[in-house]
Amino acid sequence: MPFKIKPYLYRMHRLDSNMCVAVNHTSHYRMVRDSFRLVSRLGDGVFWYSLMLAILVLQGREGILPVLHMALAGLSGTLLYKWLKAKTLRPRPYQVRQEINMAALPLDKFSFPSGHTLHAVLFSVVVLNYYPWLSVILLPFTFMVGLSRVVLGLHYPSDVVAGALIGSAVAGLSFLLVQ
Repeated sequence: MPFKIKPYLYRMHRLDSNMCVAVNHTSHYRMVRDSFRLVSRLGDGVFWYSLMLAILVLQGREGILPVLHMALAGLSGTLLYKWLKAKTLRPRPYQVRQEINMAALPLDKFSFPSGHTLHAVLFSVVVLNYYPWLSVILLPFTFMVGLSRVVLGLHYPSDVVAGALIGSAVAGLSFLLVQ
């Protein structure tokens, strides 16, 4: 059985790597690169902390539960993704493929999973449970955060997909604890 798994994984990695190169080549255009750098920077936490503050200011006491929910779920997501990165030790795409342009500086050394995507999905799922009308802002922003990681050469598409799945799972589990 392991004989059949290895070629399958190799083909998956090759597809993942080639998709990464193709998407990353869009970063050669200054407007694309600068736009995704901004999205990525906002996804570092600036956007989410600003949203938490806005919720508290606009909702007062009623905003405390959603903000605490975001903070605790976010902390859980951070602990999980840091643990996974330390266990998998997957190098970033620009470290493996010379033709990949590193268009922004990474926050840490390893690639799997995408912490930006994990948190963008996690925070969006939590916030949309309380304020569904924010979907017109959060869904496009979350998509752009995930895409930015590949455009900037910092993650493979599979890192982004894994981050999104983990973020969804952590958010889902957080609702079990809140209720």
